Amino acid sequence: MKRYTHPFDPILFPDTEVLILGTFPSLDSFKYDFYYAHKRNQFWKILHELYRMPVASEEEKIALLQKAKIGLWDTVASCERKNSSDSNLKNCTLHDIPALLQNYPTIRLIAFTGQKAAHLYATKYCKLPIDTVVLPSPSPAYAAMRFMEKKDIYEKVLLEKVSLK
Repeated sequence: MKRYTHPFDPILFPDTEVLILGTFPSLDSFKYDFYYAHKRNQFWKILHELYRMPVASEEEKIALLQKAKIGLWDTVASCERKNSSDSNLKNCTLHDIPALLQNYPTIRLIAFTGQKAAHLYATKYCKLPIDTVVLPSPSPAYAAMRFMEKKDIYEKVLLEKVSLK
């Protein structure tokens, strides 16, 4: 198994209110050098549906995140893996989430894009004084839930927790 180090900085803004944490970038995200880059991943499609902003380019995606007061990062800083599946992540080292929260005190909710990210976070950071919620995975591998069901859950969490001005 090959060891990988997280390739991206977090995307954060001075007024970020919700931090969305995935597990670790997919191999396609490594290839295309951006979060949720697999062509069938539904993350950007869901946010487009919720905020009605374009997401065709990295700049448009960042603009949407900024307007929505959403930050992006991943729970895992480095790991061993064979493929993009979260079930194949081994020997994980976690990012320093407490330091990030200290530097961004406006964050009041952490939303995980799946159970694995939440589980890994809980192994080290379960006592942090911040609300957390687990969203359905936007991965194409998570087919137990239809797109509209996923979108409705993201909408309830993100639009009720984030005040857009």
